[in-house]
Parts: sequence; structure tokens; C-alpha cells
Amino acid sequence: MITDTDNAGGGSDTSRHFLRQWIADEVAAGLPGGQVVTRFPPEPNGWLHIGHAKAVCIDFGMAREFGGVCNLRMDDTNPSKESDDYVQAIQADIRWLGFEWDRFVYASDYFESMYAMAEELIRRGHAYVCDLTQEQWKAYRGVPTQPGTPSPCRDRNPDESLALFRRMRAGAFADATLCLRAKIDMASPNIHFRDPVLYRIMRVAHYRSGDAWCLYPMYDFAHPIEDAIEGVTHSLCTLEFEVHRPLYDWVIDRMDELGLLITRCGQTVRPRQREFARLSLTYTVMSKRKLLQLVQEKHVDGWDDPRLPTLAGLRRRGYTPEAIRDFCERIGVSKYESETELALLEYCVRDDLNRQAQRRLAVLDPVKVVVENFPDDGETWFDAINNPEDPASASRLIPFSRELWIERDDFMENPSNKFFRLAPGREVRLRYACLFTCTSVVKDDAGRVVEIRGTYDPQSGGGTAPDGRKVKGTIHWVSARHARPVEVRLYDRLFTVADPLADETRDFITWLNPDSIRTVTAQAEPALMGAVAGERFQFERLGYFCADTRSSQPGAPVFNRTVTLKDSRVNAVKG
Repeated sequence: MITDTDNAGGGSDTSRHFLRQWIADEVAAGLPGGQVVTRFPPEPNGWLHIGHAKAVCIDFGMAREFGGVCNLRMDDTNPSKESDDYVQAIQADIRWLGFEWDRFVYASDYFESMYAMAEELIRRGHAYVCDLTQEQWKAYRGVPTQPGTPSPCRDRNPDESLALFRRMRAGAFADATLCLRAKIDMASPNIHFRDPVLYRIMRVAHYRSGDAWCLYPMYDFAHPIEDAIEGVTHSLCTLEFEVHRPLYDWVIDRMDELGLLITRCGQTVRPRQREFARLSLTYTVMSKRKLLQLVQEKHVDGWDDPRLPTLAGLRRRGYTPEAIRDFCERIGVSKYESETELALLEYCVRDDLNRQAQRRLAVLDPVKVVVENFPDDGETWFDAINNPEDPASASRLIPFSRELWIERDDFMENPSNKFFRLAPGREVRLRYACLFTCTSVVKDDAGRVVEIRGTYDPQSGGGTAPDGRKVKGTIHWVSARHARPVEVRLYDRLFTVADPLADETRDFITWLNPDSIRTVTAQAEPALMGAVAGERFQFERLGYFCADTRSSQPGAPVFNRTVTLKDSRVNAVKG
């Protein structure tokens, strides 16, 4: 697999990535303002996903590491797709991930300041109102290898542009008829520097300000203004914003000329932007637009569907914040686009849950076992370890009776040489209980085994042979008399191919995995009936499971499979 590595040092030590080194060097040299200030600026038009988790860990992590502060800012400059529901979900995900913001703000808090800045740019000849349509502008802007053609409105008198801009705010013009453009450089090889749009008319009610505005700033204009107002020192963005950095600096330069940059500790704070590669994960999609399509077309069960890469989906599936933070640290930070194997994320959650998850017994595909030499109404209890990785987790008692459930694939009537589990005439260890030998089977009319019969060794309590004989196979079980049926959802990868977007001729929906969820009725040991929503367990020999936070009820949990104990399809890289 390919993972992000430290592109600055040329090694694989992710702890010394280039952003950390950049900030450390600035702090050592005497950072203007004396304090590191970062921000995490999600747009509230969807739920956060694992790619955002990387940005959260970087933005909040760098502030925490250098004794600074990190602001959470809702980038709500496009009201057509935004809502307060998304705002609430974003805050919940960040807190769950283990971070807390020092200041919570909205881009819309600064709408008046942004508008005033735009008016001042018009007065100084740095911006003009343009009446070209979007299609016309594409022709005027040209291509990077040749200079663009100036808009006929480029030399419009500032007073005329100012009057038009105020009428735009007053609602005198229809949507998309006029816009405000920065007057920069139509010959720049950077297409984003060729008189970019700063404001557009959009008659859409804002979820916070209602109908107070009918024109809204573009993100490239709003972003640097927000950073400057907040005194952000290090504006950390994903790599697609690298070509937008000259415009970011241009806006900051204009604010500096106008004396609008803040001072802290007697020093002017000038925000600076740096970019890092975003996270790309196999067997999923990260685009919020595509995730929204999956939700709206009901291919999944909402934004928190456990098959999605959203943080809410991962949480509901049973992933821990510790595992996700570990994953983000392992993949590192670089300026090179790469693709990370889903197997690494799965390794991280296995590694974490192995340490903290309680062990329990459950059978997903049960077939009955009858212990013929055990009393019909007999019952005994065996001691079972809760977590061998945690000495403080102690143990519990599990019941044993004449009739048991075992996994169907733990029995083979005609076993191969490499099959060491139960077979006719073969002895196996029943986990925690005893040694059991199969003597016969009962089949239905179709020839399918419906019952396995045999005897146990009464002297092998706990699974140890009194004469020291070796038994190769160990299987899990539950007492049929004491078992409780539970719903278990077996989740798998959402897509059948590693990159659902690779083939541009096919809709990514066609790659959806029809077996990404399979629901079974399992037989579980009684202790699992006390599981609370969100509680995680290892079902021994099967995988890690979590009590669903939506469907579970007291005494009636529903379990989601987080991940299998190992993935035979790939070799997970430990980083």
C-alpha cells in the first residue's frame, strides 16, 4: 500500500512532517503575535468523514502541540446547501474525536466586514462590477498558456461600480446577472488570479441570517478575511487550495494596506497558508456531493450508515476515536497525493479494540451440538476471561448444558488435511469448557447436517486434558438453553473496487457492493443482553462488534460488525 510520508525530511518518520517543522521553526524564531492560532473551517453542507478527521487532527493537533488555540469556524457562505443540522453534527463529531475548540464562529458573522472590505476595494480600483455571464467569462478568461481578454467592465469607474454594488445588495438585479470581480492580472498563468469573482448574487435564504442578504462572498475572498480578523497565524488547507494561495495573499496584502490586520502583543499578525495532501481511502468515496447522493437516493441508511466513511458512520459501526487518531498519525502529512489502503484503518481499530474490548461468545451461523453424556437437565458454569490484554478486566461465568450451538463452518464431515476443527471421530476443545468428540451427525432430507452428537471428557474442565494429550482445534460455543437470539449486521466494504471513480465512463453507483450488509440472527451468551448502545465487544474467533446506537434497546441489543479479526484479502500494513 501507499501512505503519506514526510516529504520534507525524506524519511518515514511521520512525527516530523513539514507542517510541524514549519510551525516549530517560526515559533523558535519568535512568531509574530507570540501565539500559534489555527482554525478548522468546514462547510456545513454535510457530515464530516475520515478525510476531515485528518484535517481536524492537524489543525487542532498543531495548536495543542504548540500551546496555541484553534477556532472552529463554519464556512457558511453558500446557503443553498447549508443547515444548522450539519453544524450540530460537525460539532458532535469533533468532540467525539477528542478535540475542543477555543472559539466557535461562523463565516456569516463577518458578512458586514466582508462587504465593507469589498466596497473599499472598489473605491481603490482593486475591484469592479462585471456584467459578463459565466459562459462569456470563460471565453474572456482564456487558458493558462495565453493571456486572457479583459472584461469590457474592467475599467468601469469606481463610483459607478460602487453604485451598482450597492444596488446588488439592495436586490435590484436578478441572480447571476452581475458579480464583483477583483482587478488583478489577466495575463497570470494562474487562472485563479485572472480577475476572480469576489461576490455573486444569490437569492437564497441563509439558515442564520434569513433574507438579510441576496449576495454572498466567494470562499476565496471570505477565507483570508476571516483568518485575518481572527488573527490566525497558520492557515492549513488541503492541496487543491495551493493554486488559490496567491489570491489569499493578495487579499491579505490589501487588508494590510488598509490597516485591517490585527495586532497581538504589539505585533501585526499576518496569516499564512500552507497546503497538505488530502486523505484518499480505497473502497470508498470522500466527495460530500457523492456521499449526499448515496444518502438521498437511499443506497445507504442516512449519513451515519456504518458503511459510510463519515465519522458518525464509523462511530456507529464501532470505531474508536483513538483508532482514528492513530490512523491519522500513521499516514503522516505530505504534499504528495496518494491512496491509503482501507486495511490500514482496519488494522488501527483492531489494534485498539484488542486492548479495550470485552470478550464474549456468540454464534452467527448456528448448528446444534448434543453432548450425549451430559445430563438432560444438567448445568455447569465455566470461568471465561473478559480481556486477556487487560488484567483489570477480570472474568465472568458462562453456562454449559447438554445442547450447545457452534458455528456451522467449525464442522466438516469430510475434512481436508488442513482442517483442525470438529469432524466425525475428532476431538476439539470447547473454549473455556472441556474437550468434545463428535460421534455422529443427524441430517435433514436434503442431506444437510442439522445436529452434531458426541461426548465430552468430564475430566477436561476448562479445556485441559488430564493425561496431557494434544488437541489441535479450539472452537467457540454457547449453551442452547441459555442463549439469546440477537440481530447482527455483518458489514463489508461499500464498493467492490478499490477506486469507484477511476472509470469516468461508469457511474460510481454501479460499483456498490450488493453484499455490503448482511443481517443474521445469532445465538449469544446471556451476558451480551446487558450491552448498552455503543458498547464494543470482541465476539471470540469472529471479530469486533458494537451495539448499534439507533436500533438497540435495553435488554435487546442489535450488533454491528466493526471489523473481522483479520482480513485474508490483504496484508494490513502496520505503518
